[in-house]
Amino acid sequence: MKGIYRIFIALVLIVAAIASYGMGIHSGVFLFIILGIVLEGAFWFGLFPIKRQKISLAFRCRESNT
Repeated sequence: MKGIYRIFIALVLIVAAIASYGMGIHSGVFLFIILGIVLEGAFWFGLFPIKRQKISLAFRCRESNT
C-alpha cells in the first residue's frame, strides 16, 4: 500500500507542477512558474529520497578508540 501511495503522490505533484507551469506561461504570472519549480522539486526529491546509512553504536565505539 505504501508503494501505491508514493506513486499517487508523485503523480499528483508532477501534474500540479505541469499545470502551474502552464498557468504561469499562459497568464504571465511569475508566481505560478515559481510554484511549478517548487512542486517539481518536491516530485524529484520524493522520488529519490536521501538514504542515510545506519551505523551501529558498537562500530562507532570501535572506530573512536582507534
